[in-house]
Parts: sequence; structure tokens; C-alpha cells
Amino acid sequence: MSMFCYQCQETAGGKGCTIRGVCGKTEPVSKLHDLLIYTIKGIAYVVKKNGGQATSRTLDREMMNSLFITITNANFDDESIEKQILKMLKLRDQLIKESGVKVSHDAAVYTVDTRESMLEKAASVGFLAEENEDIRSLKQLITYGLKGMAAYAEHASNIGKESDEVYGFVYEALDEILSNDCTVDSLVALTLKTGEYGVKAMALLDNANTSRYGNPEITEVNIGVRKNPAILISGHDLTDLEQLLEQTRGTGVDVYTHSEMLPAHYYPTFKKYDNFAGNYGNAWWKQVTEFESFRGPILFTTNCIVPPKSEEVKNRIFTTGSTGYPGCRHIVADKDGKKDFSEIIALAKTLPSPEEIESGSIVGGFAHNQVAALADKVVDAVKSGAIRRFFVMAGCDGRMKSRDYYTQFASKLPGDTVILTAGCAKYRYNKLGLGDIGGIPRVLDAGQCNDSYSLVLIAMMLKDAFGLEDVNKLPLSFNIAWYEQKAVIVLLALLYIGVKNIHLGPTLPAFLSPNVAKVLVENFGISGIGTPEEDIELFMA
Repeated sequence: MSMFCYQCQETAGGKGCTIRGVCGKTEPVSKLHDLLIYTIKGIAYVVKKNGGQATSRTLDREMMNSLFITITNANFDDESIEKQILKMLKLRDQLIKESGVKVSHDAAVYTVDTRESMLEKAASVGFLAEENEDIRSLKQLITYGLKGMAAYAEHASNIGKESDEVYGFVYEALDEILSNDCTVDSLVALTLKTGEYGVKAMALLDNANTSRYGNPEITEVNIGVRKNPAILISGHDLTDLEQLLEQTRGTGVDVYTHSEMLPAHYYPTFKKYDNFAGNYGNAWWKQVTEFESFRGPILFTTNCIVPPKSEEVKNRIFTTGSTGYPGCRHIVADKDGKKDFSEIIALAKTLPSPEEIESGSIVGGFAHNQVAALADKVVDAVKSGAIRRFFVMAGCDGRMKSRDYYTQFASKLPGDTVILTAGCAKYRYNKLGLGDIGGIPRVLDAGQCNDSYSLVLIAMMLKDAFGLEDVNKLPLSFNIAWYEQKAVIVLLALLYIGVKNIHLGPTLPAFLSPNVAKVLVENFGISGIGTPEEDIELFMA
């Protein structure tokens, strides 16, 4: 094999990508991702030797950035990944010097200085070096959870909210999975602990977003277009959006959200910008055609990037933060976190306005604070029988034909059911016009995958409202779609808080060995999906 990667749902043959990633990841990028993860494990080892203490906030942030870089569809730029490895090696050596600890593990002492030496080293330290299939499976499950957690922590950090507790756990977990002394039992315990800290990271981000931008509120979002030149912003980072809106204000250039940036419209702070035009397009994978018709520049703040098919589109793509793509211009923040988007704005002024691909509006903004305001109405609807069941259908969308299941499932649900959603999975059913129940929309969108914490709080709120001791006693079912690693940390968080009988699809993760999958099935009731009709009958029973 020239490479091996199985971290996303679309991995080749449901087993692993061995030549080129289905996502578009090349062999060098895959290997450099592996080496970057190995490098930060070495740093975690040194931190553990130093009593669990890092020596700078810079190191904490770069650790998270390194994890974020390796998330599916975030960074395809081998040169930028190479630079990040060298940066982390420099920080590692500085940490060793400042702490004075004695280290011997290869991850804490190895050196590389050329692309060739990096690729050669990566070949010997990839996760397949772990021979025990079950140990490897659990280590990867934890690693992918940490990647998702790092995404949440980085967004919170950009707003000024950080947690020594979360940073400390990431060092602890990476050090533990570097060890050769792990057992299945110890790793199962660490998996649940990863879920625990996933909840903490989600709470941190929720506090960061709401304290900066206000609590999301019910909002009608335009999905048509105006006649002005425009910029499309994709990804998840709200601070990037805030800076872009400020810099485009009064320039005659509109800003549209794409995919996971849609929920930004729900925050009160962003409603003051009259150049915040609406949402363009659908889930991330449709960008291949939708970027063509948008016609203006596109700014990626995080994943998910799909390799563009034409040079014309690539020349309109800009990246920032943890993202990167070869040949695309990358915007770097200054020491104060400020970014200069003038080049993007100037390009927008030279290009045509977006071509309209749909019209009308969609409604969202049902995060935990807004649902709490409707709690009495919701509880009354359940007690009266108007609402018979809630379905959590959060997570990711993707390209596979099998994901039509989620559209069919939503459309065939009985009219006395309500869907709670967050993440780009919503694009499978948020435009179906499923109506409402006594004024309560049948699709309640809490926001980004980053906002899945709202769904946890809503479930807990309902549990308390009905005087139940166990969330599993609620008229609430979980039918989750996953694609990448932020969905993994959401899953681990749900397992940590005790949610059982989650249906996960459209396929179970390839990185789960048969024995690990068996543990999840027996202990937590996790299962795959069937047909929409069969699953609806099962859930409603």
C-alpha cells in the first residue's frame, strides 16, 4: 500500500483508501498527516514527563491546530503540513530544553529535515504499526475523537475562551495511546473519558459563541440571491465571518454562507450587517457544481474542501486557519488574530454576481436557549399527544447514494413527530416543507455540528421536564449520520452521557474492529440502519 486511511465514512470499499483518498487526499498528504499526529504524540509524552504541564499557550494552540489540520477535507496542502511538522518539532525541542526532562521515546527525539526524510519516517510510524487489531481500533477511535474535540477547542480559542482542563486531557490521551502498554479495558475507559471531555469542549464553544454573538434565535434565512458581487464563506469559524462582514461593510460586496456556516444567520450579532445576504447552496459535497454557479470568491475557514475540477474555480478559492489546498491563496492572521481579506474583496468586485439556483427561505435557530423558551409549548404538545416522538438526526451529509435514506426517512416519518438536527445532515431534509405541529416546526435546526451540544442540553431539558431519571426513557430516538471526526466526538459524547440504542449510518466506521464493534453493540446498543420503512416501524414501536 502506498498509503492507508480509513478515518471517514466514505473510505474506499468501506475498508480503507490505499492509493488515493476518496476525499482527494494524496499519498504524501496522508503520510504527512500520520507523521504530524506521531509528532504531537511525542510532545504529549514530553508534557507527561514534565508533570502534565505545557510551557506555553502557543504550544497548546498549535497542538489543537495540528489535530484540526488532519481532519477529513481540511488540508490537502502538503507544503503547509510539512511546515507544521517542522514547527511542532521546534516546539517539542524547546519544551524539552525548558523543562529539562530526560526523554527516550522515538517520537520525542526523531529528526527530519527534508520531504523525503519525512515520508520515509511516516512509513514506519503510521497507525498500522500497531499490530493488535483491537488495540489499533480503539486508539484510532480515540484519536479521531480528539481531532473533533480539537476543532471545537480551536473555534473557542479564536473567540478567547480556552480550557486548561481540555488541553490537559488532550496531552494525557495522546501520551496514553503512544504507549505500547495499553490494554483493551484501559482504552475503552479512555474512549468514554474522551466523550466526557468532548462534552466539556462543546460547552466551552457554546459559551464562547453565545457570549460573543448572543443566543441563536428563530430566523428565516434567504436562499435566493441579490444582484451585487459577492463572497461565499464556508466552514465553521464565526470569527472569520465576523471579520469578513466588517471588512465588506459599505463596499457593495455581499456575503453568503455555505453549508455549515448557515447557522451564523441565527446569531443576533450578525443581523446588523445589511450585506449579510443569505445562504447559497447545500451541503459541502455539492460545492463541485455550486461553486461554478456562485461565480465569486470562496473563503474556506475550516473543512470541508472538495478538490475543485477547474482552474477557474480554484483561482477563486482562498483558505485560512487549519485549511489548505495546493495553489490556493492562504490568509494568515497577525499576532492579534486579525486577518486581511482585502484581496478577496477586490477579486469579488471584478466578478459577476451569483447565479440563482433556488429561491425562498428556510427557518432555523432552535438551539437550546430558544427551545427552552418554547419548553412549555413542547411539553404540552407531548402530553396532549400532538407530538408522539422526537428524532435526533444530527451529523454529516455526504456523496454516497445510500444517504438518500435520510431524506426518505424524514419524509416518511408520521406527521406527529419532530426532527432535532445539527450539522450538514440537515440538508437532506431541511427544504422538504414538513410543516409544523401547533406552530412548532417539524424540523428544529440547532446549528452546526459544532452546536450538537444544544441537542444534548435539549434532551436533558426534556428529561427534567418529564421528571425522568434516564434520558433513554424519553420519546426520543437517535438516527445519526456521520462522515468525519467531529461526528465521532459527538458520538462519544452521547455515549458518555448514557444515550443508548443509537442508529449510526449510512455505514458503521471502518476503523471499528469486529470485537470493538461488538463491545459498542452489546454495551451501548449501537446499530446500523435498515430501510426507512423498517427503521420507522422499529422506532415508533
